[in-house]
Amino acid sequence: MRTLSLFIATSLDGYIAKPNDDLSFLKLVEKEGEDYGYAAFTSTIDTIILGRKTYDWVLREIGPSHYDNGEREVYVVTRTERPDVGKTKFYTGNLTELVQQLKSQKGKNIYCDGGAEIVNELLKNDLIDEMIISVVPVLVGNGTRLFKDGRPEQQLELVNTKTFDTGLVQLHYKRKGE
Repeated sequence: MRTLSLFIATSLDGYIAKPNDDLSFLKLVEKEGEDYGYAAFTSTIDTIILGRKTYDWVLREIGPSHYDNGEREVYVVTRTERPDVGKTKFYTGNLTELVQQLKSQKGKNIYCDGGAEIVNELLKNDLIDEMIISVVPVLVGNGTRLFKDGRPEQQLELVNTKTFDTGLVQLHYKRKGE
């Protein structure tokens, strides 16, 4: 069974975006030559699941090849049907069914890149196997919370912590008992 991993950054006070989907606080820890383990992590995956807002932001700020490098399946979860582009599929169906189907297939692991609605739906259905959360040393005050209320309690086991000279701390957890 394939593993579904969340690899995401958050402010110290738990926000993945400021109001209006503003991710500018991530620039506080940008450093030449430092990817915080992203390349090593993405070498273990061949499928990405993310929400449409996250996809649109990355498309605008970084470009389409960030997700669709021609080797990975990309599922953008959206409420609006759109034609597929390359290996990017715009998925309007049931997220739980999609993840269960993907987990049962052969392949590398699956990467969830957010956003909050996707993460919380996956948590409600106990589908996230591990979380790699990079904590940016800033209190943004308000915006989009990484973890919302209304999901079941889940026990986690600490796999690793890493600290970086930019002040970023990376926490790696897996579901307890995995």
